[in-house]
Amino acid sequence: MKNLLQGVHHFQTQVFPAHRERFSELAQGQAPSTLFITCSDSRIDPSLLTQTAPGELFVLRNAGNLVPAPGWSEGGEAAAIEYAVEALGVRNVVVCGHLGCGALGGLLEPSSVAELPAVRRWLQQHGEETRYRIAQSRVADELPRFAVEENVRVQLERLARYPAVRRRLRSRKHPIELHGWVYDIGAGAVSLLGESGEFERLAA
Repeated sequence: MKNLLQGVHHFQTQVFPAHRERFSELAQGQAPSTLFITCSDSRIDPSLLTQTAPGELFVLRNAGNLVPAPGWSEGGEAAAIEYAVEALGVRNVVVCGHLGCGALGGLLEPSSVAELPAVRRWLQQHGEETRYRIAQSRVADELPRFAVEENVRVQLERLARYPAVRRRLRSRKHPIELHGWVYDIGAGAVSLLGESGEFERLAA
């Protein structure tokens, strides 16, 4: 906690004064360009990864960067998606998975979350489609990476079924684009889902 409070002090005395005008603008409202859906993993910092400033990303995080199926009433994911798309008018939605994801590990090895009932329940409710596709693929090589990639594909498909997203995808006046990313933490690399349906590493 001491480190956190020291960070707040540094922000208040060094960072905020240098950007006072920008924060004053942000206090009046937000207009982010992108809804960024990613994992709660502490090693992922969306603003650091994308080098964006406050106000540019509307961030939704949960274990495994899962998007509940449309109509799911528990949790705040549906509300966040609807607000970002309808009220804020974001132009892009990024679903960013990452290698070494503990939630995906729990999906592949349920015994690893046997003593974590809330995690187990979350994965059972929202991860079964990903688990089924992985099982059907019979991929042996690079299974952890494939699982992360397939999970991103599943979440993008679910997003496209949300009424608010579906309307924007069909709109010519206010279109929206969906993007799939996979982040390799150790390499600092990002792979993008291309039109071919495969992930391609973004050149440095």
